[in-house]
Amino acid sequence: MANITAQMVKELREMTSAGMLDCKKALTTTDGNMEEAVTWLREKGIAKAVKKEGAVAAEGLCSYTIAGNKCVLFELNSQTDFVAQNAKFIALLETVGNILVNSNATNTEEALKVVSDGKDLNTIILEASGVIGEKISLRRVTVLEKTDAQVFGAYKHMGGRIVTVAILDGDNAECAKDIAMHVAALSPKYVSKNDIPAEVIAKEKEVILAAALNENAQSAKPKPEKIVEEKIVPGRLDKNLKEICLLSQAFVKNPDQTVEAYVQGSKCAVKTFIRLEVGEGIEKQVSDFAAEVAAQSAAFNK
Repeated sequence: MANITAQMVKELREMTSAGMLDCKKALTTTDGNMEEAVTWLREKGIAKAVKKEGAVAAEGLCSYTIAGNKCVLFELNSQTDFVAQNAKFIALLETVGNILVNSNATNTEEALKVVSDGKDLNTIILEASGVIGEKISLRRVTVLEKTDAQVFGAYKHMGGRIVTVAILDGDNAECAKDIAMHVAALSPKYVSKNDIPAEVIAKEKEVILAAALNENAQSAKPKPEKIVEEKIVPGRLDKNLKEICLLSQAFVKNPDQTVEAYVQGSKCAVKTFIRLEVGEGIEKQVSDFAAEVAAQSAAFNK
């Protein structure tokens, strides 16, 4: 058995961009043969996948997996929407969900370390990346747990472009599903005004006040600033806060009643909800094809 040195691992890592542990394993498996180690990494899909680290994976699908009183929501990103519809990607999505719901992971960092059949989830995803041919990454792992007296409501829109899960007190599964659908459609940020952090309310009030004062200054008959601050701003603030709270929104299936009225009529109460949408917060790469061609032409003519 060849002696695998740190220098050999470093050299293989520089050649393939694979992780140090993967490089050491490749060299150990191939008895220190560098060329065979590169081939081993490529066959495992590790080298090919890791070379794509500079790419932005902003497409993909969100999903959820429920087992008893536990639900895991997560986002699995790919570089293109086309790959997200691939049968192998869909199978990976299901595999990831099953692994996570049966683990103790509560966030993405913990999730990637979960071991299944001798491999951690990070390796499983890297190997799938190599087979599928695009960078795939796990993002935003969230765990929800309910009691026996509560019910999950879950909904997927467009196969998982948007995924929502709500927890309601009560046993009305239909109501819970309706709430999940509503959350997907109207994207509330909080259950009720009581859940809004004080700093968020203060910031919103500050923005509304500045806008109202600016509007008042440009008015033909400006009102005293005190009137603006004490009479106009509170009403606008209340209206804005209601719009981002689930219970005060008009129910999507019956706009004549609020979500709160619908839930109460169904003898339920909303405890919490999670909404994931693919690519939220990721800066997507915009490819300028004409610029790429010009750059390649310039390089060729040098």
